Amino acid sequence: MTEKSASIAIFDSGFGGLTVFRALRELLPQENILYFGDTARLPYGNKRPETIVSYCKQAAQFLSTHEIKLLILACHTACAAALEELRATFPLPVIAILEQAVEQVARSSTQGKIAILGTQATLATGTFQKQITHHLPHAQLTTIACPLFVPLVEEGFISHALTQLAVKEYLSPLKENTIDTVLLGCTHYPLLTQIIAQELGPKITLIDPATACAEKAREVLSHTHLLNEQTTPPRTQFYVSDDPEKFRTIGSLFLQEPITTVDMAEL
Repeated sequence: MTEKSASIAIFDSGFGGLTVFRALRELLPQENILYFGDTARLPYGNKRPETIVSYCKQAAQFLSTHEIKLLILACHTACAAALEELRATFPLPVIAILEQAVEQVARSSTQGKIAILGTQATLATGTFQKQITHHLPHAQLTTIACPLFVPLVEEGFISHALTQLAVKEYLSPLKENTIDTVLLGCTHYPLLTQIIAQELGPKITLIDPATACAEKAREVLSHTHLLNEQTTPPRTQFYVSDDPEKFRTIGSLFLQEPITTVDMAEL
């Protein structure tokens, strides 16, 4: 039987899933959290789907060696390529950030005029497009790959002039379209919310699915009677597949607080 004190596991290709970590910590502060970032092989966005599936299976095998009660797949690219296979083989509930993103878009869009910002690999699968049109059959979708956003964020260039130029360049097609909602389809992109909002204006709704992931985790754990009721300080564990020191440095940008210990994962 799974214990209430078991950890919620978050898996991401690198750093972006820390936006989900932060949302989870705010909503469920008593929960123990285990985070694994596959930093040796990021980004996933330029990998073949078969390669991504292989990476995800290795990550799931690693996570299965720990006492966990729920897995949050916090990488949109991994969701698009490997979600069905993970759910078929992983013994615990799997929450997919991509699904939460789609549901949030469906709730928020008033006119069905939606732009999806994501990695090339995520957009190429068509998963976002298919799931959004399933909820909103008459939606008008615009997809934009933004390959420079991830490296700019990981260099700490959150408000840098280079980032402003990249945002302006990538989002220029949206100036000609009347859209009401923009999905930030990569966990790095919410760190650029301010610049993106300035570029698009106040009438556009930006969707960051990290909060929806945390809310779904609370719903699943409540339904299965696995919400942690401990009163002691929660346990936090960070694992990476390469360069723990870099993760500590960049991770602080996402969490807006220092990370003290990061361990190497044995894959």
